[in-house]
Amino acid sequence: MGSKITSFEEYKAVYNSSIADRELYWAEQAESFDWHKKWDTIHSGSFEEGNVKWYEGGKLNITENCLDRHLDENGDKVAFHFEANDPDEGPRSLTYRELHEEVCKFANVLESKGVEKGDRVAIYMAMTPEIAIATLACARIGAVHSIVFAGFSAQSLADRIQDCDAKMLITNDGLQRGTKLVPLKDISDEAVEHCPTIENVIVCKRTENDIDWEDGRDEWWHDLMEDASSEHEAVEMDAEDPLFILYTSGSTGAPKGQLHTCGGYMVYVSSTLENVFQVDQDDVYWCTADAGWITGHSYIIYGPLLNGLTGVIFESTPMYPDPGRLWQVVDKYDVTHFYTSPTAIRALMKEDIEYVQQHDLSSIEVLGTVGEPINEEAWHWYHDKIGNGKCPIVDTWWQTETGGMMISPMAGITPTKPGYATLPLPGIEPALMDDSTKEEIKGNGVQGDLVIKQPWPGMTRGVWGDEERYMSTYFEKYPGYYFTGDGCKRDEDGYYRITGRVDDVLNVSGHRLGTAEIENAIDEHNKVVEAAIVGYPHDVKGEGIYAFMTCDDSIENPESFKKEIHDLVSKIISPIAKPDKIQIVEGLPKTRSGKIMRRILRQIAAGEGDDLGDTSTLVDPSVVDEIRAGKAY
Repeated sequence: MGSKITSFEEYKAVYNSSIADRELYWAEQAESFDWHKKWDTIHSGSFEEGNVKWYEGGKLNITENCLDRHLDENGDKVAFHFEANDPDEGPRSLTYRELHEEVCKFANVLESKGVEKGDRVAIYMAMTPEIAIATLACARIGAVHSIVFAGFSAQSLADRIQDCDAKMLITNDGLQRGTKLVPLKDISDEAVEHCPTIENVIVCKRTENDIDWEDGRDEWWHDLMEDASSEHEAVEMDAEDPLFILYTSGSTGAPKGQLHTCGGYMVYVSSTLENVFQVDQDDVYWCTADAGWITGHSYIIYGPLLNGLTGVIFESTPMYPDPGRLWQVVDKYDVTHFYTSPTAIRALMKEDIEYVQQHDLSSIEVLGTVGEPINEEAWHWYHDKIGNGKCPIVDTWWQTETGGMMISPMAGITPTKPGYATLPLPGIEPALMDDSTKEEIKGNGVQGDLVIKQPWPGMTRGVWGDEERYMSTYFEKYPGYYFTGDGCKRDEDGYYRITGRVDDVLNVSGHRLGTAEIENAIDEHNKVVEAAIVGYPHDVKGEGIYAFMTCDDSIENPESFKKEIHDLVSKIISPIAKPDKIQIVEGLPKTRSGKIMRRILRQIAAGEGDDLGDTSTLVDPSVVDEIRAGKAY
């Protein structure tokens, strides 16, 4: 671990000095890691040029910092407890030494299959220790991993494999999520049909479901690992060499492959986890996310291991076999630091409080939330019922692009306010911008578009294969700043509260979904002429998906049609992108340039259709009244 901040006064002093001399601050944060060679320059490049680099010339391997350096003193310490989908499945834990051996063995497997430094490897797996082993083995040999959430469809998987030209796919025969079997190998087979770059598919046995097999391409994980050596010398990487590509939705159709690099990402996720959660060596830290999202990368796999913590890998869902599952796991492993989503909290709030009271939660010291802003009611329930009124809540704001937490309380140090991400972490300088004047909004008690003024080590280095999209998405609207895409309030105390996306991106249960991506999928239906997707307030998901669509024929059976749309979206993207509400309309509100006025649709979807403001710029204002009088199902 590095140097942990221990008081609010210290935070203010460190923060001010980190902004005054960013390079000194980030040099100090990097000192505690094992480097083969120290960096030549701390930082170079700019937002304007899109060429930011950190720790250039530094040589390292992130897995040596996650694993090897802990072996002498903490080799027998548990790195991961594994909690299977079935609560009756026997316990399984991996010590740091055991995890190191498994990673080395699989690194040798990858190399035996011809995977080399710089090659891309796609990972589409269940939440078992093997997903962490595969990830770390890629990093150990310098291969670029691209984890795809195992809830995405074959087409979504294929799109991501094709975009990064992955050489290998690692998957399971299947996974059990609650009572549902997800046939990962079948989905993978369908995807790989369209992916000529895939040379090998390694299959890790998990569910014993029947699968097809292609000799010469498909191989079992356990067969390959049986004779693999547990000795492996990590490949030396430059700090700016690629570590992983992770795809995230944007305001246009195709997902964006965010590229993160070795050195800056390592330093950033380690220091943010240590300071925000105030972790110590004997803590048991549990982030309930999936490794397919950035939260899983940063705060299930890399961050906890870099800090030498004991973590938990959770295969199941908060509701299986009953709504007390999360609290049962906390009790079982004496979890001290618990990090989950507001969506999960809101869902569990609706259940009988007995599901909480049946379990001993006295081990919890810090609670955290991630993925979306948490509403005050959920914050208070979480604080009172789960934290027993004594545990600080860290409401963390960050993104796939940022690599790690950016604005957040530090547990027990920053005075908190329900619903507020509070203050920026050291080295992070946020600002609010006026959308119309493109100028910075000074002072407190204001609201605007959230931007970041200076580069930081954990930030994305680009959109894989698309520099133009990288520049236009993040640096064009406000030149010289990183544009987050989020709106934000700064209150009279200078505390930040995220108000939601200001672009055409939805935040559904903490998952970013591009409206264009969903619209493109719906447009594939032979009866749909045009679709417009907007978000609306949802009492569990935070934001629900509302689909307005015009059709070329009357819909005789709305429920059957809705199921067809759901099946189509699930097949093309994922079940998480299914519209919650569908409304068939005669026309969409469009300006004379042909642009859909989504502001109006958002207001109608939210039940705020009485005062829609100026509609005179629409080609046909009468469609608004028709939509307002219509019915969703």
